[in-house]
Amino acid sequence: MKKYMMLLTVTLLLAANSSFAQDIPQNQVPSVIVNNFQKKFPKAYDIEWELDGTLYKVEFETGRISKDHDAWYDKTGALVRLKEEITKEELPQKVLESIKQEFSGYRMDDIKRVTEGSEVYYRVDLESFSEEWKVVYAENGKLISKVAD
Repeated sequence: MKKYMMLLTVTLLLAANSSFAQDIPQNQVPSVIVNNFQKKFPKAYDIEWELDGTLYKVEFETGRISKDHDAWYDKTGALVRLKEEITKEELPQKVLESIKQEFSGYRMDDIKRVTEGSEVYYRVDLESFSEEWKVVYAENGKLISKVAD
């Protein structure tokens, strides 16, 4: 539980810091970061760079159906966080089962897989006629966070 709370805190801090991010041209991004990004995502397009605190954030798309991605790199070129747009079908079965059990009748929207180090979790916007929730689940289907939207 402590690990999930730390993960949630880091996520909230990164979200808060992103409001202060500054757009930068790729030629101002250290070459080690650009090279590592290009190796990991050779088919990326619509690439935009930002300086997000001490991290370099790159927003980009991949695939024929334009899946959005955000990746954060530290100054050494290490990928520290990756947020990927995914489909409902790409959610782990345990996460789907938990959502169906806890939020029966809600529609899923804006589904993201977030990887930080070895931790992977899933952010999902859920909507009904009267309520909206932003939820975060661990891979094992455990609800980490639930915030009314």
